[in-house]
Amino acid sequence: MTLFWATFIVGLLLVLIGIVPLLLATPFENACKGMLRSKAAAVILLGLATAWFCIEISQLGEPDFGNHKNKLFWGFIIVSFLSYFYVPDFLSVRGLAALLLLSSDAVLDAAYMEPPVSRLFLVGFTYLVIVISMYLGSLPYRLRDFFDWLFKASWRQRLLAIILLGYGLFLVGVSFSYPSV
Repeated sequence: MTLFWATFIVGLLLVLIGIVPLLLATPFENACKGMLRSKAAAVILLGLATAWFCIEISQLGEPDFGNHKNKLFWGFIIVSFLSYFYVPDFLSVRGLAALLLLSSDAVLDAAYMEPPVSRLFLVGFTYLVIVISMYLGSLPYRLRDFFDWLFKASWRQRLLAIILLGYGLFLVGVSFSYPSV
């Protein structure tokens, strides 16, 4: 993936995430709060994260524990499967955090060795996503606390949506300013 496509896709995703709460405030709130302990969301998000991570493991070379990739592959699948039964609370949040971390890796790979000025806005946002993902992966109940705070006043939800929408539009615009387009 090129820096243009990484920036453009992240920008479009932020635009979509920003538009939905502006147009459908109550369904968005219900979906966010319902996703936290949803078994279906846990299966989907953790399943996607497990599949993506297993693909990453299958690509390991010898210097990166490639000699042990079968053990890592099956070990991770077993841990992921057992976590559904032994750690079911907020498992969807952990799956979402894992997906965000894996997608951040893809975005940072696209920005690698590009001129610092052109990648600044995408990489800065990506590092923020990494920090938030690591925090929520270790303390997933904090997303519930954030949603309680966010939806307590409707202006907070609208403000966050406008910020995400605006930054998404900004990233889409920045992507077209790259010299390789």
